Amino acid sequence: SNGETVGIFQFESSGMREYLCKLKPESLDELTAMNALYRPGPLDSHMTDEYIDRKRGLKRIVYEHPLLEPILKETYGVIVYQEQVLKIASDLAGYSLGKADILRKAMGKKKAELMVQQREEFKKGTKAKTIKEQVAEKIFDLMATFGRYGFNKSHSAGYAYLAYQTAYLKAHYPVQFMAASMTSETGNTDRVVTLMEECKRMGIEVLPPDVNQSVGKFKVVGKQIRFGLEAVKNVGRGAIEAVVESRERAGKFDSIFQFCAEVDMGAVNRRVIESLIQAGAFDSVSKHRAQLMASVDVATSYGQNLQEEKKRGQTSLFDLTGETKTASIPRVPEVPEWPISEILSKERRCSGSTPPGIR
Repeated sequence: SNGETVGIFQFESSGMREYLCKLKPESLDELTAMNALYRPGPLDSHMTDEYIDRKRGLKRIVYEHPLLEPILKETYGVIVYQEQVLKIASDLAGYSLGKADILRKAMGKKKAELMVQQREEFKKGTKAKTIKEQVAEKIFDLMATFGRYGFNKSHSAGYAYLAYQTAYLKAHYPVQFMAASMTSETGNTDRVVTLMEECKRMGIEVLPPDVNQSVGKFKVVGKQIRFGLEAVKNVGRGAIEAVVESRERAGKFDSIFQFCAEVDMGAVNRRVIESLIQAGAFDSVSKHRAQLMASVDVATSYGQNLQEEKKRGQTSLFDLTGETKTASIPRVPEVPEWPISEILSKERRCSGSTPPGIR
């Protein structure tokens, strides 16, 4: 009813949210109707506004004949579903369901010649039910106007039920729901950005990606969400598994050189590291991103050499004594940091996000 349906299946467009605020839905039936009505035909013919106005008591609910009330009561007298067209033809004009479906198709395809024929058939059937010709004409006109946009109710109800379930999860488990939603949209930067903006509106902080904290998916951390590494461009699952495995084995990374020494460099290449740096995933190691980027070549060579030595079974005096091979760790190059505008541009390109401190 507040239109807070970003991330809710079928109900998140701005237009739909506006209509939900007007309607104030109170039942699954009303969600089903909104699913069927929020389409170009019903919107253009003002069926949606008619339905909402009748529901809110702004317009009177009118049934052209008492037999219509049980068929149209759930939609406040507006013909919304194809099933209602079939039922009207069956109950008021004695059509078989097969014959009624011919009428439905004629209305949907707007075939003038067939509609003239069907009008006469309908009037003939209603006459047998002692329905006045003038009333029958009016009912047929209503069917021709609204019935041509009729939607399949069973289809709409299935969508509405799924939307209700997802809305329940968003209302009662907002952090978990938003984390799962962003994970499901991994690879679609625009959608991830939209959902991050919704998190901001909801007061849920999305923590930036972090090689020392993140996993592949978006992760719930208390009442916050940690950005998932899968959503960082150029970072595949193999690379993520290598990062998480080495972190669990060797502990948190304290430098880009340690990172390259510990993580399997067969799974993590230069492009992956550069994307992680630009996305802010190395900020817990060093906040100087330009310096990190300038270190990539040296760090990857350093890591590859160490790992190749280990594979060949070579050991050094430092390995035997258990001391860290500090002397062999390269120096970090002295370079100026990028301007804020460049930091943001690179970050958005790689992750679609903006760091909390700068946002």
